[in-house]
Amino acid sequence: MNLIFTHHPADALNTIVKEMSPAGIAIITDTNTHKLCAEPLREACPALADAPIITIKAGDTHKDITSLTSVWEQMQAAGLTRKSAVVNVGGGMVTDLGGFAAATFKRGIRFVNAPTTLLSAVDAAVGGKTGINFGGLKNEIGTFRDADAVVISTSWLATLPSSELRSGYAEMLKHGLIDSPEEYRRLIGFDISAADFTGLLPLVERSVLVKKRIVEQDPHEHGLRRALNLGHTAGHAFESMAMRRERPVPHGYAVAWGLVVDLVLSHMLFKFPSDMLRELAAYVRRIYGVMPISCDDYPALLELMSHDKKNATPGAINFTLLEAPGKIKIDCIAEKRDIEAALDIFRDLMGI
Repeated sequence: MNLIFTHHPADALNTIVKEMSPAGIAIITDTNTHKLCAEPLREACPALADAPIITIKAGDTHKDITSLTSVWEQMQAAGLTRKSAVVNVGGGMVTDLGGFAAATFKRGIRFVNAPTTLLSAVDAAVGGKTGINFGGLKNEIGTFRDADAVVISTSWLATLPSSELRSGYAEMLKHGLIDSPEEYRRLIGFDISAADFTGLLPLVERSVLVKKRIVEQDPHEHGLRRALNLGHTAGHAFESMAMRRERPVPHGYAVAWGLVVDLVLSHMLFKFPSDMLRELAAYVRRIYGVMPISCDDYPALLELMSHDKKNATPGAINFTLLEAPGKIKIDCIAEKRDIEAALDIFRDLMGI
């Protein structure tokens, strides 16, 4: 995978597409990024001048089989062949769905990711996971398929609302926690609420390289890659519950809340430092707010956690936890009573 960090994404994409020399190319984007990013990119990139733009509805609720079918139909109508390619321009929903569409169309064609959100840059666009939501569950259907290239630039981030920047930053905090105390301190000391986008790019690069290093050692999530699930067992449950309530929350907000739950469990089971747990909880409450839950929600949250794809044993709920930043514990099975106790402490820490 060709991974490029740049302040000039159109120039980088122009070079990449010329080198690929595909027999036809299309751009996949959504209604949020069509005019803000995809059209200006096509105008600034001669290699994409004739590329049709396939636009899907924005929002994770549209990362579904209906949108996927529409993309396949438009790829077919555009005359794409097995030697063609697509460029996914957008957030994680676009790179997930567009990558899956490319990975399955004609049994797989090449694709390039051009993430336009911080979350997609540090998470969805890199790592080879593609897919869609199905049956009310996140990323239930998908495949492992690396993008041929990923162009990462913070130049698009100025178009984002603050909530989207904060959402992406949660994944960066996760990378810092699984990497080292120094990287975590570097990230928690950066003011994402008043971001300097030029200064942010090297932090993004460091964060992406943490993920890349782990993925290269375990591309299909058989071992070490499960470290990247920190915050996600509880986080996906929060996210799915919010979708059920028809009040969806940004993915990174759910991950941030999930990080607090996981660090509570880490403290309970592996003595993760309590001062760092309280520090992170205070940070998450200040930056991400809270999701209102009560003990009445515990059965539904536990049921959602039990559906997580990381659970290899039926009925068991698998977590990635930490002894300390950089000291990872994968495949941790937590008992129902421990999870409920962690949710109690989570609610206390978050002031719910």
